[in-house]
Amino acid sequence: MSAVLEQNSHQSYDAFIQRINDRFNAIETTVFETDAAGLYEAYLASFKDGDERQYHTCSCCRQFIERFGALVIVANDGRIVSAMWDEEDAPANYAKAVSAMARIVARAKITKPFISSERQYGTAKSTVPATGHVWTHFAVKPEATRIYKPSGLTTAFAAASVKREEFGSVLHALSEYSKKTVVLALKLLQDDQLGNSAAVVGQAQFLADLHRIMEENIGLTLRKNLIYRAVSQAPSGFCHPRASMIATLLDDIEGGKSFEQAQRSWNAKMHPLAYQRPQAAPTAGAIEQAERLFAAMGLAPALKRRIARLEEIPKLWEPKKADEVKSSGVFGHLQPKSAAQAPAMSAPTIAITMEKFVRTVFGTAEKMEVQLGRTANFISITTAEEIDSPKLFQWDHSFAWYVWNGGAAPSQYGLQAGWASVAAITRLPARWGDEAEQKFQHHGDGIILLIDGARETRTPGAALFPSLLRAELREVRSVIESYSNTAKMGGFMDGSAIGIDVRQGNPFNPATVRVTSAGISQIYKIDRWD
Repeated sequence: MSAVLEQNSHQSYDAFIQRINDRFNAIETTVFETDAAGLYEAYLASFKDGDERQYHTCSCCRQFIERFGALVIVANDGRIVSAMWDEEDAPANYAKAVSAMARIVARAKITKPFISSERQYGTAKSTVPATGHVWTHFAVKPEATRIYKPSGLTTAFAAASVKREEFGSVLHALSEYSKKTVVLALKLLQDDQLGNSAAVVGQAQFLADLHRIMEENIGLTLRKNLIYRAVSQAPSGFCHPRASMIATLLDDIEGGKSFEQAQRSWNAKMHPLAYQRPQAAPTAGAIEQAERLFAAMGLAPALKRRIARLEEIPKLWEPKKADEVKSSGVFGHLQPKSAAQAPAMSAPTIAITMEKFVRTVFGTAEKMEVQLGRTANFISITTAEEIDSPKLFQWDHSFAWYVWNGGAAPSQYGLQAGWASVAAITRLPARWGDEAEQKFQHHGDGIILLIDGARETRTPGAALFPSLLRAELREVRSVIESYSNTAKMGGFMDGSAIGIDVRQGNPFNPATVRVTSAGISQIYKIDRWD
């Protein structure tokens, strides 16, 4: 399409271009590149020989069609569908051309995910210098969320190439590990029979879901399309099964080891002080590489850490504050006689699941307290000294966390054993805003009971753990670990985002919570996830 049509067709053509933009920007799934060829030739061939075909001969439109016309999405049945062309969207004089291109695209094969840092696909308008005439062309302006932001060392092309390699890696794992093996591994992880299972249960579920796709009664190409879609949307850590911890368990199952043997092997490697933690000091080469990487990505400000403050944390629940009645009159400073309070009632302790506690208790709870023993699963939420620092972790904010292996004594936080007031409840920072996409479910889930008045007194270094860092930093994790061990955490005086960690997938220590609502005090023992 060259671009300007007859004067009376301008509105129809502009509306057509707008529909293409709307169609593309409405896509919520991954867009893929394909090997479709001959699109521009099919486009021109749909117009009559002579003036009409010449009129639609345009280098700008050719460039768009050849670069972006072959983009597709994968439908739920595995078919690929053009991301640009829909005959029903086209004006009558373009319907044949659009239909021809859509048919070619539908027969193509996926080559890799489409990842682009361009702010516009194609040239929307061009001007003839001699006449000042403006021509309109095929072009799409992508939504901001579709635009890839290079990290400094990783380009859009490189990111797409990595995903293509991950697709091959996952296919290889599916052929190597049977569905029976994967499903058994998933059950062991879901039943919390293996330590730190939350870190890997999501990957096991991912592989089990892909095995189900492989069993579907559809063609091989359709099955591969669905797997490609799943891989493109999965966390990078899910897509290297042979190089990840889950291979340890899968190999043990395939090798016929007993549960006890597999459990010992797993627990040794998944111990919190060993999992993804470098076991040796970084080399001089690694330090030099880290210096270059952090300089290119501008990450240095993100390394300085402090304990976060309560007011900085998104909250699932807060205590209800009593309404204050104030008078501006002469006697406004006098305190009225308090109404008689009904004595608090106390009912027997109720054992409850975490899921039910969140669903049924939060809505009416006016006050909560958590019972602290001699030791407890304390967790501290951390953030960057400069809260708007560049992205250091896998998620899009600067908050993370640390726990002390084996728990800690309440006295370490200026607290005593017994009932402690809950100032607020939040979720694990990796899951903030993750409700829809579930991108970070491999970090587990649960709630954090933030305790009123808790302050850390023991330095954890910078608490920068390899399992939380963004993928680009994997190669220099030993340098970051070494830095973290020698750095000092800030914010000890006012770092109030500290509480009790009640999380799925860890060896589950029950949490005992006293909830007061409408004068009734009820004790709940949260003893399982669901």
